[in-house]
Amino acid sequence: MSGAPLHSAPAGSTARGEKLGPVRVGLLGIGTVGGGTFDVLRRNQDEIRRRAGRPIEIVRVADLDVARARERVGEGVDVVDDARRVVADPDIDVVVELIGGCGIARELVLAAIEQGKHVVTANKALLAVHGNEIFRAASQRGVMVAFEAAVAGGVPIIKALREGLTANRIEWIAGIINGTTNFILSEMRERKLAFHVVLAEAQRLGYAEADPTFDIEGMDAAHKITILSAIAFGVPVQFDKCHVEGITQLQADDIRYAEQLGYRIKLLGIARRRTDSSPGGFELRVHPTLIPASRLIASVEGAMNAVLVKGDAVGHTMYYGKGAGAEPTASAVVADLVDVARMFTSDPGNRVPHLAFQAESLSDLPVLPIDAVQTAYYLRLRVADQPGVLADVTRILADGEISIDAALQREPGEGENQTDIILLTHRTIERRIVAAIERIEALETVLSRVVRIRLEDLQ
Repeated sequence: MSGAPLHSAPAGSTARGEKLGPVRVGLLGIGTVGGGTFDVLRRNQDEIRRRAGRPIEIVRVADLDVARARERVGEGVDVVDDARRVVADPDIDVVVELIGGCGIARELVLAAIEQGKHVVTANKALLAVHGNEIFRAASQRGVMVAFEAAVAGGVPIIKALREGLTANRIEWIAGIINGTTNFILSEMRERKLAFHVVLAEAQRLGYAEADPTFDIEGMDAAHKITILSAIAFGVPVQFDKCHVEGITQLQADDIRYAEQLGYRIKLLGIARRRTDSSPGGFELRVHPTLIPASRLIASVEGAMNAVLVKGDAVGHTMYYGKGAGAEPTASAVVADLVDVARMFTSDPGNRVPHLAFQAESLSDLPVLPIDAVQTAYYLRLRVADQPGVLADVTRILADGEISIDAALQREPGEGENQTDIILLTHRTIERRIVAAIERIEALETVLSRVVRIRLEDLQ
């Protein structure tokens, strides 16, 4: 190759040797994650400057509790009680939004973009619901919206999908992406306790909020898998089409039976590309799932997160770590700030796209309805202890073109006249299993509603 040789500039300088000034950051919210972000930036400032090529400084903080915030950040940082003042400050280069929710946070993020400021956020709900609007506005204004901390805390899954796996056609993602529910399910399995008992323990230990609905009903995981699916498949975010089931109805009996059959139950967020349907589409769902105990992701316990990704070239890769907490999440926020600092003066057209694919090249691949999902199933039936019951059930399943992979029947106790039958099916279409269950529940020998839990082999 001919032409003049290329020379790299020293860290903190331009190619002409001019020192780059600091990136000036406005922080909206100095709670758990905001405080962690402030601490990590201060503690590792030398390392961060060497990596970013310039200093990164939090110069203004907005928090309703001004006295507490001033005590937290000390001298040298301006503290205000109105986040709009930070957004409007012409000296602020990057706004870090750590307020949460979709109300004022959306207003502030869009205002920051309109003012030409880059944005870093950990707000998965905001991006899952309003991401298309926010990314479009950012592209039009030529600024970056960085959001590694929005999914799986300190686990760099966004960067892995968007950059590290860019050569791959992503086939599917399956993630344990809510630490609260994983802690609850781990404790239910290990200690043989009921859901409500473990939930109270999780609240006492700080793993669950006083109102845990957002976590235990699967909404938090749904926001995250919506974002991951958009990056994996190059589609707009489509949270309203995500099927969501939480863990509140799970019973200790099912966790025990699953283990006897060689499985563990996890709340998974799943995004799967489907090429067997016409037109094509992808599954987007959150629900309790049986996973073979031999799979590495099945051994993820406690409040930890893990995301398993299948790419056509690389095969399986797994990303594991702390999905929440002050400094794990702050790690991702600061990494985003470093990325922004590095790309500050770059041509917007050459930056990594928000959703991995160029904005004009996003696909219209649709989200398939839940009745078109294809998976295997765990079924638990409470039945009368009499001959012919299992034969009737298997006949109904066969009529629905559903084959059985394994069966387990509990021996009734002395004096009992009913028992549990547990069946594992091969993969089938959801609408078939729903129709079969309706017929099974109509049998006089079936004494209660059939418990159904989806099963994924993750191969």
